Amino acid sequence: MTPNSQNKSAQEIEVLIRARYPVIYIVSWEETRVEDILAQIARRREKKLYLWSVSRGIQQYGTPLDSGKRTDNSTTDPASALDYVLQSVESAIYVFRDLHPYLSNQSSHAPIVRRVRELASYLKNSYKTLIIVGPTLQLPLELQKEVSVVEFELPDSDELGGLLDRTLSEVNEATGRNLNVTPSARDKILSAASGLTLAEAENVFAKTLVMSGKLGEEDLPIILSEKEQAIRKSGLLEYYHADANLQQIGGMDLLKEWLQKRSIAFDADASEYGLPAPKGVLLIGVQGCGKSLAAKAIAGVWGLPLLRLDVGRLFGSLVGSSEENVRAAIRVAESVSPAVLWVDEIEKSMAGSTSSGSSDGGTTARVLSTFLTWLQEKTKPVFVVATANSIDQLPPELLRRGRLDETFFVDLPNVDERSEILRIHLMRRKQSSDKFDIPKLAEASAGFSGAEIEQSVIASLFDAYAAKVPLTTAILEHSIRTSVPLSKTMKEPIDRLRAWADGRARRASSHGANP
Repeated sequence: MTPNSQNKSAQEIEVLIRARYPVIYIVSWEETRVEDILAQIARRREKKLYLWSVSRGIQQYGTPLDSGKRTDNSTTDPASALDYVLQSVESAIYVFRDLHPYLSNQSSHAPIVRRVRELASYLKNSYKTLIIVGPTLQLPLELQKEVSVVEFELPDSDELGGLLDRTLSEVNEATGRNLNVTPSARDKILSAASGLTLAEAENVFAKTLVMSGKLGEEDLPIILSEKEQAIRKSGLLEYYHADANLQQIGGMDLLKEWLQKRSIAFDADASEYGLPAPKGVLLIGVQGCGKSLAAKAIAGVWGLPLLRLDVGRLFGSLVGSSEENVRAAIRVAESVSPAVLWVDEIEKSMAGSTSSGSSDGGTTARVLSTFLTWLQEKTKPVFVVATANSIDQLPPELLRRGRLDETFFVDLPNVDERSEILRIHLMRRKQSSDKFDIPKLAEASAGFSGAEIEQSVIASLFDAYAAKVPLTTAILEHSIRTSVPLSKTMKEPIDRLRAWADGRARRASSHGANP
């Protein structure tokens, strides 16, 4: 990799080394890739490169694992290894793998933290650089002004393309075949592999070749399954197979029109025209009116991965871990962009942020601040769909324009929309809507949400199946009339929500509620 072909992270690291920054913390899962790039930098800067791990101690870069001197027992202890760096007179780069567990706030680790701080002061006037490489950022307060942090980027399309070419070349050389990839298939394969580490991409390319004997567009599901695994292993995001579409949503014509106009904003032509990628949308409304279904439909129609952010998982027990969790979730979402990030019931996740200082030491407020700052400044095409059922606990900062593109209010469906919803759910359950008096059923279901209409259809199917009779309008009407909708039991909160939305949010439907 030449200096001009390096990614931004590699260029930044080289600049920091040349500027004699004493301690650099590289956040990355890809130890080998980082070390290979550091080896190139070391050669250009005429420095030696040493690697440290708790299992092997300090070893010069390139020392085989099975060599006679595979372990330096005198430097396996991190304190001894840091002392070695201090005493060394060589112009060198010292890479410490997984030092972050020793940089926690535990009192037993205080000597290590102190040594790193003292070493940072000494290295400023030397030609030595200490580099910490780890998959997560764990930096105590004492070191925050001494250490420079670089979040190492995942491989870009050029690096993945080089890996794909090498993989095909090695297979062709070993088997005598002449495998190649068409330009259109190549672009789609590299897009599907974006967000994977080089090791993950290499594994999935090999897996695809083993399973299908080639690499083509029809093999994309194999590659995407690896990306799905990578997302799930993060533990912070859930990967959804978005098989919904806008036709499965009854009503919401204004929201659908808005989404259709923005569906073209992710291609290269839109970027050339000057259109930025859409930021996201906030859907506020009555429970069961299709907000979550809309999130799934957006991803399905746009053909993008759907990632659900469970904010409850972000809150870790260790001080600072919650903020790092939200940063990690953002990194994962950006790594697979363009994508749709779904934050369900965001008002519950961020409730109490104003009193966070006295209730949880400010954790909720800091998590909210990190998330809102990213919404404001993000440059990667991650479309955020945030849903909320109530405005009482909704952070006012979220409503400020610029963080999301628009706020829509999703009301209870009117009579025409209820007719459409009834047809959709009857069709999904193998029932022809022509056999039923849809207008009568739509009138009977006044005040019902889409979810309540769906449950009434399901309940009536159970009744008909138990009675061994075909489903009829009478059975459906009985199921509807024996149900009490949320609009009656929660009338006051819903009326308050409607009053708030009037003039503050766009309506998702061109027709107001018509019980």
